[in-house]
Amino acid sequence: MNGIYLIAYKLLTNDKGKFFSLLIGITFAVFLMVQMTSIFAGILNRSSATVANIGADVWIMDPAVNTVANTIPLPDYVLDAVRSMPGVRYAVPLYSGGALVKLSGGTYQAVSILGLDDTSLFGRPELEQGNMRDIYTENGFIVVNDSEYRKLGSPKIGAEFEVNDHRGLIVGIAKVSSGGLFGVPTLYTTYSRAVQYLPTTRFTSSYILLQLKTADAMPAIRAEVAKMGYLALTKEEFTQRISDFYTYQTGIGTNILLMTVMSFIVGLAISGQTFYTFILENLEKFGALKAIGAKSRELISMILFQATFTALTGYGLGVGLCALLIFVAKRALPDYASLITFGNLALAFAMVVLIAAISSYISIRKVLRIEPFDIFRG
Repeated sequence: MNGIYLIAYKLLTNDKGKFFSLLIGITFAVFLMVQMTSIFAGILNRSSATVANIGADVWIMDPAVNTVANTIPLPDYVLDAVRSMPGVRYAVPLYSGGALVKLSGGTYQAVSILGLDDTSLFGRPELEQGNMRDIYTENGFIVVNDSEYRKLGSPKIGAEFEVNDHRGLIVGIAKVSSGGLFGVPTLYTTYSRAVQYLPTTRFTSSYILLQLKTADAMPAIRAEVAKMGYLALTKEEFTQRISDFYTYQTGIGTNILLMTVMSFIVGLAISGQTFYTFILENLEKFGALKAIGAKSRELISMILFQATFTALTGYGLGVGLCALLIFVAKRALPDYASLITFGNLALAFAMVVLIAAISSYISIRKVLRIEPFDIFRG
């Protein structure tokens, strides 16, 4: 069989133009599929950045909330009720809202402000510069050094700004594990200061964050919260809820799906047509092999080897090209949201295998129908 595979390899690579046409078709299809799904994965990852950065075990919210930015304030009695539930280690409020800040140069910039519990500062970010205790100083804010940081003029510690006619002072610079999706800088302050500085409704808690004593307490807490008309979700469940919202309730998921299907069709059309043309041009060679005793299963093995070799080579080149483009794009555009996941790679691999299988099936049918007599007579 090794000899059969060697012949198949030489037949495949003998015509460099046809071989590279096959590779380009599959590489281009894989590149588009991985690129589209990676953009979608990056959007979903950034859409739940606040959930990942805060790191709470359980989030309590209004049932109508679908994303972190879409907050509906909770009554104060919900916090008191949750704190009294068995299995709750502690529960704290979180303020999440948007504001327009006036920078020292006179320009305005939209920001996202997170107000942390005054006592525990639960959900606080890791600081690159400054001291976390300084957040308690008058007008103290901590700015996140992410891709949106420069929109605030890359402020240093001691920089001042105005928010809703209140003075703000940068007392720390933080880093977070995941940047936001909406293109606005993020500021942290205390809960009481956020409520004082920003216009609020009658209720002020955007979310209630829970830390459980044991994971076994979650079902009972979920049921008790539901009795009050609210929703208790784990960090993973809230992240999935956000992903489902962007996937099914916005046009993002549909657009990405359509573009991925189009990429598959393009790859199938190019590679299928080119591979079939390659088989036709080498039909007499396959007939000659059949005439000297090659069995049908050996000819099938040759075609499957050729299709598999081309598909896997194109898959590797496509993934590598996509990874290179994402790397370059993120260096040039910090806001670029794209993330290659194992799911993206698996989906692209499955589609490449399907392309190779369809191309092989069409070619195998043609080869098995040839008769050596017809080849030599021609």
